[in-house]
Amino acid sequence: MNHADTMLAESLDGFAAAHADIVLLATDREFVRRKRNKPGKVALISGGGAGHEPLHAGFVGHGMLDAACPGQIFTSPTPNQMMNAAQSVDGGAGVLFIVKNYSGDMMNFQMAAEMLDQENAVVIVNDDVAVEDSTYTTGRRGVAGTLIVEKILGAAAERGDNLQQLKILGDAVNKATASMGVALTSCTVPAAGKPTFQISMNEMEVGVGIHGEPGRRRVALGSADSIAEELTSAVKKDLGLKADQEVILLVNGFGGTPMLELYLMVNATRKVLAKSGVTVARYLTGSYVTSLEMAGCSITATVASPEFLSLWDAPVHTAALRWGM
Repeated sequence: MNHADTMLAESLDGFAAAHADIVLLATDREFVRRKRNKPGKVALISGGGAGHEPLHAGFVGHGMLDAACPGQIFTSPTPNQMMNAAQSVDGGAGVLFIVKNYSGDMMNFQMAAEMLDQENAVVIVNDDVAVEDSTYTTGRRGVAGTLIVEKILGAAAERGDNLQQLKILGDAVNKATASMGVALTSCTVPAAGKPTFQISMNEMEVGVGIHGEPGRRRVALGSADSIAEELTSAVKKDLGLKADQEVILLVNGFGGTPMLELYLMVNATRKVLAKSGVTVARYLTGSYVTSLEMAGCSITATVASPEFLSLWDAPVHTAALRWGM
């Protein structure tokens, strides 16, 4: 970096330049928006602290978000950012906010929703099964399952669903989604200049949050198969997965994990699910909801109804997710 204070601004400038065919960066870098609005469509807006890239700006574009509001690293964006983003991408059919369940995000998005003139609704994502309460939130945290909610809702908005239909669908997708992660290293917030937590090379944090929050427990480093067994079992239990059900499986890296290891975890997780008679209908693998340079991964499963699969397969064209176009 050049300086901790300018890191986000310089990164946003680079992102907007690299993806100028898809997005526009607002004045004062308040939000990233879709380059071409679609009149008559419900506008989908999300956001949160930086440090989780490509979430959320990387998912702005056809078939996903209309705008994303970036806060400083691990810090919520402001209500003004959200209001200005909503006004910029308003297509005349209302605004749907997709919000991860963290105290700052919840408070600021709620304030923005209350101040908006446009009709609006909020979908809250709380897919993390690891802990019910943490320093950052009351109740379950919103983590990698946010991507699945944004993709499915983005496709539904693109086909013309109205605001009420999208709210109902978003809540249903969130209810059908569960995640759990493990960290092998900490992350380092640039302004702090030191790791968020200390962990030895032969330990892992099971159930870690995407801001480096503690998980369920600190244990000795285990094999990939044992990690997959624990994470997947927690997700299966939460969703009540039964034989003959299908899922969308996201194996997500936290920023410092090579694809070699992530695909190994895909294989390990697939085997755990198969033992229970659960079939993976769709796969997505990569670092999509990160925690700066943290090494580790999370397992996310969404119970896959025919409608969810159809919307998942629908065309998408964003900086970080592209298919079917």
